[in-house]
Amino acid sequence: MSKLNITIIGLGLIGGSIGLSLKEGLQSQAILTGWDNNRGVREMSLQRKAVDRVSSSLSDAVKAADIVFLCTPILQMMPIVECIAPVMKQGAILTDVGSTKRFISDKIAQMLPVGIEYVGGHPMAGSEQSGIVAADKDLFRNKSYILVDCLKTSPAAMFTIHSLITITGALITTMDMEKHDLYAALASHVPHVTAAALVNLLDHVGEPEGLQLAGGGFRDTTRIAGSDADMWADICLSNCDAVADGLKKLQELLGEVIFAAQSSDREALYSFFSKAKQRRASITSSLVPN
Repeated sequence: MSKLNITIIGLGLIGGSIGLSLKEGLQSQAILTGWDNNRGVREMSLQRKAVDRVSSSLSDAVKAADIVFLCTPILQMMPIVECIAPVMKQGAILTDVGSTKRFISDKIAQMLPVGIEYVGGHPMAGSEQSGIVAADKDLFRNKSYILVDCLKTSPAAMFTIHSLITITGALITTMDMEKHDLYAALASHVPHVTAAALVNLLDHVGEPEGLQLAGGGFRDTTRIAGSDADMWADICLSNCDAVADGLKKLQELLGEVIFAAQSSDREALYSFFSKAKQRRASITSSLVPN
């Protein structure tokens, strides 16, 4: 029985974690090849055993691949697909891990030759740490992994990617592009922007000793502000409508709090915090424990 050839393009936190997880789950059933534009990252991925081999050439990395995972920042994906599409073999499947879908899915599908399929994906997992050094084989366990339902994707290709992602322990959900981008904005993108804004708000603290008041609450609320800036700039640009809409709604809510505080409306303030507490309890009770 021939081994499955899997290539991972982009060996950061997500790409490295996919490699570690699939290597553990597939053992000798697959050969994993990695590519990254950083030589040090390629070397580290071998040291960490996230892949079996690496290549400095994109063409060499994908030419024998049955499955290609595209794990770069969003705005780097299209130029890479343009480069690899002509050399990918017939029957190969390309899947990505991009946090936004409408911006890239149609473009990628149109760039691929007949006989090569595309399955859009998005693991709802991450860390405030980044890079191959932070890669974790259990990163996706009990976390949502979205596969995008696209008319151009065959059931066979969807089944193949679904089967591979199952190995990581992720909880797989299928949805269309529009719903994905809306839900991702509200559940992930807007919170990341908000966390970064809270950290940047400290620039307005005139005295350094004021920072001594930043304790556990500040640390917990702003943990995700330590995520990769390059990735999040791309996400905001590629999902700008949904992110902007979510931030405007957040702005309206904050405006209501400002008005209630300045009006000494304790009832409105109590209602704001009480509703949030109850809603959060309802949401967290339905989540699968890590």
